[in-house]
Amino acid sequence: MLKPTERDRQSYGGSMVTLPVLTPQTLDFVLLSFEGPDQYAMAGGLGVRMKELSLELARQGFHTHLVFVGDPDLPAEESPVPNLTLHRWSQWLSAHYPAGVYHGEEAKLVDWNEQLPGFVASHLVGPAAREGRLTAILAEEWHTAYATCQISDRLWAEDLRDKAIILWNANNVMGFDRVDWRRLDFCSQITTVSRYMKHVMWDRGVNPLIIPNGIPGERVRDADPGLVERLRGALPGRELVFKIGRFSPDKRWHMAVDALAEEKRRGRDIAAVIRGGVEPHGMEVLASARAQGLFVLDMPVPKDPLEAVAALTDAPPADVYNITSFMSDELVSLFYSSADAVLANSGHEPFGLVGLEVMAAGGVAFVGSTGEDYAVPFLNSVVLDTDDPAEITIALDFLRAHPEQVKRLRSDAQETARSFSWENVVIGNLSGKLEYVSSRQLVTPPRQSAPTEEVSAGGEVSLSAPVAPAGAGAAPESMAYGGEAAPRRLSVKPQHRGDRKPAR
Repeated sequence: MLKPTERDRQSYGGSMVTLPVLTPQTLDFVLLSFEGPDQYAMAGGLGVRMKELSLELARQGFHTHLVFVGDPDLPAEESPVPNLTLHRWSQWLSAHYPAGVYHGEEAKLVDWNEQLPGFVASHLVGPAAREGRLTAILAEEWHTAYATCQISDRLWAEDLRDKAIILWNANNVMGFDRVDWRRLDFCSQITTVSRYMKHVMWDRGVNPLIIPNGIPGERVRDADPGLVERLRGALPGRELVFKIGRFSPDKRWHMAVDALAEEKRRGRDIAAVIRGGVEPHGMEVLASARAQGLFVLDMPVPKDPLEAVAALTDAPPADVYNITSFMSDELVSLFYSSADAVLANSGHEPFGLVGLEVMAAGGVAFVGSTGEDYAVPFLNSVVLDTDDPAEITIALDFLRAHPEQVKRLRSDAQETARSFSWENVVIGNLSGKLEYVSSRQLVTPPRQSAPTEEVSAGGEVSLSAPVAPAGAGAAPESMAYGGEAAPRRLSVKPQHRGDRKPAR
């Protein structure tokens, strides 16, 4: 649960601003993302993030709305668990684009930008304000950037802007060229998931807050010891190295393969189990492995961990077992726990969720040194600073020579993962950031509302200036299509206590 602030008032620019108390009784959440929990909408890590964050907020008692581009064949609105409501957006379009959330991406973006702001203002923020609650709006990735600004403007026009805390979050750099950064920074509080991403975004002229990713608390557990023993028994006398991820140059597959080839040349008996994607880069990676003398065996495995271990036991010996079928979460976690090393050695990782999941399973994670803020070298992981495969081989030699260090590392890794559970992220990080942003955005409790002041060019305050109805007037072109930013900047101006007038 978000802890209430102990301060009732705070000085801001010479005015006294009432700080709202943020509890499940006073705060709703609205999460906005193209991806979501449906299989149709689960294209990557963003869908997982939205699913897990929304479930944790609902579990803590917050009324939570998750709006995403959902499966056209499922209900438009659904409450799978108490306090959580799913809103599947653009279903009429998704019916014409059945291949997934990003099939027909541009058409869905237009529908999102044109229709969503009014829905959020009228159907989510407005009713909550009338019932005495604030709304925290958390929007994700470039697809939601323009709509985030439109929501802010719509709320301002409807005298609701001071009833919402608006955050926009970047999980990666994709689509950054389609964001109007000055307008977005004015209309919302920009956030990101790591110090690395914060520094990357400085080049865009913004200084985001950091709210890290998390994992479900139940993921922090050891694998079944019996299954671990069976898996190690399937590769008797051999060290086990595991790597999973897209076949992308960012994941440094060549570095991993070169290190495995060097280990074989040095006489080390290593069995590598890998699971990549369908990307063309994979053919290049596997060709390089074979060219360096590694025997690569392509094989599917069942989803059930016990059956998968049996399939590996029956497989002919190989240097690299290239898994060509889907691996269940249970099976992946088994490999995380059992492996002598899990190579999550990315060269560009906004956060590095795989490394954290390895730690949760008590695994030995080899991570890069970009967005993996949670990684401490040889305390809870192995941190690689370069793309030189010698870094991997030297680290493997160190771990072989210090088994007691490996034992401590596995234990400390799980403690680190536990601190990054979604429960701890919400209580220990998000809560404080929302309090801070609410003060910056001059959010006031609904029962203490004051009319919005409009300031003329000469600096005079007018409470009688007409407010155009929602949707009236010329709207700025969509930032998704290279339009210009809105010429008028909208916000909430603090009101002096003595200037209160009856609300319109």
